[in-house]
Amino acid sequence: MSTALAIAGVSAVLRDLLNDGLVNRNVSGVLGASVTVSVLAPDRVVPVGGTEASQLNLFLYSVTPNTGWRNEALPSRDTAGRARLTNPPLALDLHYLLSAYSAADLHAEILLGYAMQLLHEMPVLSREAIRTALNPSPATGATLPPALRALADAGLAEQVELIKVTPQHLNTEEMSNLWTATQSNLRPSMAYSASVVLIQAQRPARSPLPVLTRGPIDEATGREAGIAVQPSLLPSVPVLVQAVFPLRQPVAAIGDTVALQGSLLDGTQREAWLRNDRFDIVRMLPVLAAAADRPAATVAAFSLAGQEAALPVGVYRTSARLTRPDAQGEDRLHETNTLLLTLAPRITNLPQSVARAGNLSATVTIQFTPDLRAGQRAVLVVGGTQVLPETAGATANSLVFVIPAAPLGVHPVRLRIDDIDSPIIDMDFEPPELPRFLDRTLEIT
Repeated sequence: MSTALAIAGVSAVLRDLLNDGLVNRNVSGVLGASVTVSVLAPDRVVPVGGTEASQLNLFLYSVTPNTGWRNEALPSRDTAGRARLTNPPLALDLHYLLSAYSAADLHAEILLGYAMQLLHEMPVLSREAIRTALNPSPATGATLPPALRALADAGLAEQVELIKVTPQHLNTEEMSNLWTATQSNLRPSMAYSASVVLIQAQRPARSPLPVLTRGPIDEATGREAGIAVQPSLLPSVPVLVQAVFPLRQPVAAIGDTVALQGSLLDGTQREAWLRNDRFDIVRMLPVLAAAADRPAATVAAFSLAGQEAALPVGVYRTSARLTRPDAQGEDRLHETNTLLLTLAPRITNLPQSVARAGNLSATVTIQFTPDLRAGQRAVLVVGGTQVLPETAGATANSLVFVIPAAPLGVHPVRLRIDDIDSPIIDMDFEPPELPRFLDRTLEIT
């Protein structure tokens, strides 16, 4: 694959091919004047107040994704966004405008004709041509500008696919728009595309180990067992289906027992793993012993008690890990699929009552779990009003809020940390009973 220098490398190779072709065909002798090849924007080819020389100009006017390669090797990172799985190539098509300039009669047409013939006879940029253009002799390379010397490291000759140069048709409107956008006068021109340029980073990525065997060897046949197919509606490995929280809440809180429900969860050395990508937390919690309401085969429960300082409010990926016999009867460590678990704040000192001050404000101290981490944003929602915390008096598990123009009465209260609210609705009810708020209230007198 190529480096980020590949785009400039293609332009340099095409310019070199056009230069060599004009010299080999003695175009300067045909025109009776020297001929150059430039790679400038059209508005910079003819100097202001200067004479228009006989020259070809190759202008890169557009770069587009290559449709055939754009989805190659995706995704490139794991679910946490940290480990690099692959180095996917950036696949690009380059679009050029080849124009001929001259102040003399017919010179521009002659130049354009030779240039089009050269590109027609070399529709593919060979690796030899690329190396010749980008890796000049030491004597020549020493006199080149730094930008041109750097192109030797573009890796263009080593990329897996060769670059093909194809003429493109631009209708009158497209050509007019292009020249108008460049604020230049129209010249005899032809459009070309160069495809495909593959730019790829060279960074460390994961590489799986090769497969040693596809199961144990059958002594009778001497063949590997391969994949055992067992048609069934039940999974053949431990699988999690859902996470169930106390009182039918959609979120967990410190002190809760979380039940991971699934199948084939019975085994030895059972563990629950919680991972938070934002704070780079990986924590193992032991699975509780089986009970009547949590049979080991279908439930792996763990407790969040005592995790105030270890697990901040946020979204976690949770999975179960256990050892159980595999299809061949040998003990094997299994890790299930992951489920998302939202850990919400829990207010620990409600309900309470506060009195208004002389300026009609009310000050309330809210205690909560888990501890607040640096970078987390907290806000108190009193009824439908949001109140920001005060700096003074704040600790890791308590915040002070001053409610301006505090309304009298009893108000439901939520603590919101990083857009995750503390539970406020009583979900543990049976129809036809209507839902109701929990007793998380603040009375302002």
